[in-house]
Amino acid sequence: MVSDNFRKTLNAHAGRVEACLSEIFGGLGKGNLVDAMRHGTLSGGKRLRAFLVLEGAQLYGVRPVQADRAAAAVECIHAYSLIHDDLPAMDDDTLRRGKPTVHVKWDDATAILAGDALQTLAFEILLAPRTSADANIRLRLLSSLAQAAGANGMVLGQMQDIAAEVAKPPLDLAAITELQSNKTGALFRWAAEAGPILGNANPEILGNYATAVGLAFQITDDIMDVEGDAGKAGKRLQKDAVAGKATFVSVLGMKEAKAKAAALVEEACDSLAVFGATGDTLRQLAQFIITRDM
Repeated sequence: MVSDNFRKTLNAHAGRVEACLSEIFGGLGKGNLVDAMRHGTLSGGKRLRAFLVLEGAQLYGVRPVQADRAAAAVECIHAYSLIHDDLPAMDDDTLRRGKPTVHVKWDDATAILAGDALQTLAFEILLAPRTSADANIRLRLLSSLAQAAGANGMVLGQMQDIAAEVAKPPLDLAAITELQSNKTGALFRWAAEAGPILGNANPEILGNYATAVGLAFQITDDIMDVEGDAGKAGKRLQKDAVAGKATFVSVLGMKEAKAKAAALVEEACDSLAVFGATGDTLRQLAQFIITRDM
């Protein structure tokens, strides 16, 4: 069961990263480009990736200002990916978090450029000495984010997702798992590992936690795409079914998909044993992942 205190912490962390992003955007000037970047980044969302950064950083004694900036960077990457995903050439969505997508509110060109600018802004944020005085730590953050977001991570997963629409035969469980580990899981893992990296520690424990949580997140997304409420989701549902793509639900069935997500949450929580009670907030996050209502 997810506690009220956890929900308060989730909201407080979202507020922290949004304040950091607002400060960063404030230094970019004015105009349609910055307005579109703000819209794509600050128009709601639970900030789960930012939450992972902040909680991981806290476990390793990282200063809040450093954690906030790393959290802002991953949110920029996530927002860029959503802006581009929503374009007509990709998923062709008109709503995101209950609001018009960037290409609808402005136009395709503005959406493409806003996504491009957010991607490079993430690296600019991490490169600044305010994120860490240690250049080696900044380099580790930059290098690992480039891996997680690029052709060996998120973008590869997006390409695999496009190919899945016409795959014959449809993807099996192993292929779907690989696809989602790239498309969604790689950025989740980076977010969890950012805290230990900032603390100059081994990120393996939180990386393993995030691998399980990221997969549970995607399975739950597939479940909610079938059972969810489009009004609560703030976006179009059942897109994969319309496109004829295999999902965890279509391959495993609803009952087995829910069981798989629950088992992954248990695995994630078990991986935090070394932290004792200080890992309870991350355990709550894992439970929240499979009980959220979008």
